[in-house]
Amino acid sequence: MRHFVRDETLFLRGRFRAASTGVNGGIADVTTVLNHTVPRDFAGDPVRHLDLLAARHGIFRDYFGLLTAVRMHHLCVLQYDFVTVFITAGVTNPTGRPTRADAPHTINIIVYSREGMCDSALLETIVTATGAKAQALHDLGYDFPGTTTDAVAVACERDTFGVQTYAGTLTEIGRRVHAAVLHGLPEALARQQGKIQRSEPSFFIYSRYGGDHWVEWQKENCPYYPCHFPGQRCDYCYCPCYPCADEELGEWVDSSNGGRIWGCAGCTLLHIPEIADYMKRNPEAALAELKRLRERL
Repeated sequence: MRHFVRDETLFLRGRFRAASTGVNGGIADVTTVLNHTVPRDFAGDPVRHLDLLAARHGIFRDYFGLLTAVRMHHLCVLQYDFVTVFITAGVTNPTGRPTRADAPHTINIIVYSREGMCDSALLETIVTATGAKAQALHDLGYDFPGTTTDAVAVACERDTFGVQTYAGTLTEIGRRVHAAVLHGLPEALARQQGKIQRSEPSFFIYSRYGGDHWVEWQKENCPYYPCHFPGQRCDYCYCPCYPCADEELGEWVDSSNGGRIWGCAGCTLLHIPEIADYMKRNPEAALAELKRLRERL
């Protein structure tokens, strides 16, 4: 999976089995899941609007799309092992209240799993994410469980070994989704409401160093800079190619829980300034393409 923001739109690109409650939702094989910002006074046809957006980016109709009035620099991305959750949030139009034309904000949640999921698990993940959303709002002191236009999309890799059968909070995937939404929704709201200022989407990772906790990664003022070489770029400190399984760049290592994880701490490929710039211009560039570029530098 590759994800990037362009033209006020979050794109997730890959070969997915997915379920969505958003525009043209359902369960299908798709190549793209997107979350697109529209003007606060948007009154157009959502399907046509997203079809035209997708066409401009060379995407056919094998996509699921969500719409929001929240700007994409308020996006929060949370990575918890094999699960990544994307959240944009606003609560100006809560459920159970009269709908206001000037209050278009919504809570959109996209869940991605590197591990496979059967269709029932995709659907159960929507339930798990929605429950975590309601709990997060309650914990923040709100007396409503969501807004009138909330949507959830869930995507997993089609070409992978192992399939998650269930996704409730007692499962490995469910507890990760629940934890990510519970932490990420307040962070996303704080950014949309101006309590926390960020000029780009925020990235959080679940860390076990020094005890289990969430860490917001920011490339500015990183205490470990430079961790590879002076002048390195840090836009892709958490690599979009992970786990690439390219043994020229890393290796499989034993994890603390007895499994195997991809270790690439010594890889500098995306820290090279020219390659980082190329990746920004071409966010779907193949790993082999990036390696060839490095050879020409």
